[in-house]
Amino acid sequence: MAEPAAPRAVEPGSVLRDEDWGGRDVVGEVFEGVELRDCDLTEITTRGARFDACTFRGVRLNASRHTGTAFVNCTFDRCVLFDTTFSGCKLTGSTFDACRLELLKVDGGDWSFVSLGGADLRQVSIVGARMREADLSGARCGDATLRDLDLAGASLGRIDLTGADLRGSDLSALDPLGARLRGAVLTIDQAVTVAEALGTVVRAE
Repeated sequence: MAEPAAPRAVEPGSVLRDEDWGGRDVVGEVFEGVELRDCDLTEITTRGARFDACTFRGVRLNASRHTGTAFVNCTFDRCVLFDTTFSGCKLTGSTFDACRLELLKVDGGDWSFVSLGGADLRQVSIVGARMREADLSGARCGDATLRDLDLAGASLGRIDLTGADLRGSDLSALDPLGARLRGAVLTIDQAVTVAEALGTVVRAE
């Protein structure tokens, strides 16, 4: 079977509608200010690509794999990212609005200043990522794996962490009174941080 053709060169500021990039391998491509509307990027693979201030509107990214790719200041609006994997990617300043994120996997990378407010992140896996000052307010993270995350300065108000695995993550920005933590998995040090945030005094003896 012939390999899928690489995407054509895209001029900065272009609007792409109803394009099918399914299964393509995008390596080192640069997209600036491009808007993709109702495009099919199912099973696409990107490596070292860069999307600057791009808009993904109604785009399907199911089972796509992204390695070392940057999505900086991008907007994802009503996109489907079912079983999508980001490894060592940079998504600083990007916004996810009304997106489907089932089985999303994130391994490392920089997700600082990302907006995921109110997102459904149940059962997703985000491990080892930098998420400084990210907006996770009102996010539903039940049974998610959120390990070894740098959440310094993150917005975590009204976050639902029921049953989430939080081991190794920075919880200094978490207000336990404004979060759901039933069944969450913590290390001893994290449990002390949460207890102290509630105003208790923790002593070894």
